[in-house]
Amino acid sequence: MPTRHDIRNVAIVAHVDHGKTTIVDAMLKQAGAFAAHQQLDDRMMDSNDLEREKGITILAKNTAVKYHPKDGGAPITINIIDTPGHADFGGEVERGLSMVDAVVLLVDASEGPLPQTRFVLRKALQQRKPVILCINKTDRPDSRIDEVVNETYDLFLDLDADEDQIEFPIVYACGRDGIASLTKPEDGTVPQDSENLEPFFSTILEHVPAPVYDEEAPLQAHVTNLDADNFLGRIALLRVEQGELRKGQTVAWIKRDGSVSNVRITELMMTEALTRKPAEVAGPGDICAVAGIPDIMIGETLADPENPIALPLITVDQPAISMTIGTNTSPLVGRGGTGKGAEAKSAVKDRKVTARQVKDRLDRELIGNVSLRVLETERPDAWEVQGRGELALAILVEQMRREGFELTIGKPQVVTKEVDGKIHEPVERLTVDVPEEHMGAVTQLMGVRKGRMDNMSNHGSGWVRMEFVVPSRGLIGFRTEFLTNTRGTGIAHSIHEGHEPWFGQLQTRNNGSLVADRAGAVTAFAMTNLQERGVLFTDPGTEVYEGMIVGENSRSDDMDVNITKEKKLTNMRSSSADSFEAIVPPRKLSLEQSLEFCRDDECVEVTPEAVRIRKVVLDQKERSRSASRAKNA
Repeated sequence: MPTRHDIRNVAIVAHVDHGKTTIVDAMLKQAGAFAAHQQLDDRMMDSNDLEREKGITILAKNTAVKYHPKDGGAPITINIIDTPGHADFGGEVERGLSMVDAVVLLVDASEGPLPQTRFVLRKALQQRKPVILCINKTDRPDSRIDEVVNETYDLFLDLDADEDQIEFPIVYACGRDGIASLTKPEDGTVPQDSENLEPFFSTILEHVPAPVYDEEAPLQAHVTNLDADNFLGRIALLRVEQGELRKGQTVAWIKRDGSVSNVRITELMMTEALTRKPAEVAGPGDICAVAGIPDIMIGETLADPENPIALPLITVDQPAISMTIGTNTSPLVGRGGTGKGAEAKSAVKDRKVTARQVKDRLDRELIGNVSLRVLETERPDAWEVQGRGELALAILVEQMRREGFELTIGKPQVVTKEVDGKIHEPVERLTVDVPEEHMGAVTQLMGVRKGRMDNMSNHGSGWVRMEFVVPSRGLIGFRTEFLTNTRGTGIAHSIHEGHEPWFGQLQTRNNGSLVADRAGAVTAFAMTNLQERGVLFTDPGTEVYEGMIVGENSRSDDMDVNITKEKKLTNMRSSSADSFEAIVPPRKLSLEQSLEFCRDDECVEVTPEAVRIRKVVLDQKERSRSASRAKNA
């Protein structure tokens, strides 16, 4: 069959923070994608604000470099897909793998294969993709290259890789310095026999199969991602499998439901470095972008109008975590950060607070996010949103918050399913790296959450690696407690492991909440008296309302408190005197921490300025009646 030798399609997959985006930066620079005078940022592929803030890749993105072989041959286009390393964004990984012919598996020379390494490698092996192993960060002082290579071989065997897949080439690299070598360097050193990524490029050309096609086959192109442009409207990113795609061409659009309609390609673009440039034609194996089809969806096919043949739809793993997202129902809805003054009024002009706006935004998210589900609930202003994990859902809420939405978010729950008449719940494989002195604390923490230890290894460096199988419910709220118990030194990563029978009742949070019993502004005087009762979450001057949670109680039950109490004026001293008592700085909770903190009768209010935790039922008397009814029942 004919082969296109002028193109290679490869995805870079790895665990979080093992250096995928950094090595793509170095590839772009060394392939001459930028002029010498251009000012370049680090991690150029992380173009999203949230990606830069959190230091992780959230969306799979493609780039292309023109590589000029050293023997003077014709330049070769290498299409590179930079995928997320976090399992919560697994839908992005699956989409990225559908566009390529091989994968580069990046593994940290010190940390070795971690849960997300297992996840992304399993997906690649299932799709029969050849693998190139790249041991990155060889210059780390604690690198252990030989052990990491052996651990990777063990992982391939564990995932039932066949003989062809396990005979993979190995490249050693320091992505930060842009140096790679085929010769193993000493632990803790940069490869000495190379000055650039030339060995890495040559390995890709040698081991990534060139696209093969049938000259007689009709057009087939698979939609793998969506983008938007202010002038062109919706843009579909696709890989041409067979035939040719031309600007102005009329093609058959095969939708998800099987229906076929003819559409015209108004614009065709190809990626060069980080920009898309107009093109006239895209052939087999090319990754291109087309405009002119306003309602096209991921997984659909563009085909020959005379002979339309659909490609298989992209399938992703089922969601494991759900949360309820609805309109903001608190007394401070639409009132800015403090609800006072002209600044707050100007800040709320573009506020989105209606159920219609929230539903439209969730529907828009479904277009580009194949791993998300949105289900109706009993309430017309709230929807159940299901995703891979807590982080994926928290990222969605954070994006909506920055767009001006005000939301009420319910406590994350697990998505169960029935197997042989019994309820099964999702379980996770948790890998924990901790100093030896904290081993007992972690074991105790996992015991409460019904975690089962599967494996434990000690590399002799003072650190212990433990693997647990634990219900997904047990990991909701786990991270904060884990960091506290390990004094911030522990590292934990988890990956979905399947479903097991329901584990029973879990009690993950031992402390109750301090709940405001009236509306008003927080005073320093009230905080001074209340800080002995627990840890406070609010600053002086913050506006609160009845039912809002202002702190964590030191005991297991909830306590209603008056945090707005003022110091009264007497004939001995003024009300402002002696108001400089030492106030312990309040604990500021991020959106993820607030979701972890929630109990079943609590929810999170999210606005562009603030994240507040509140009771679902705000009225104190109504909560007391509900509690007594539940107790009697």
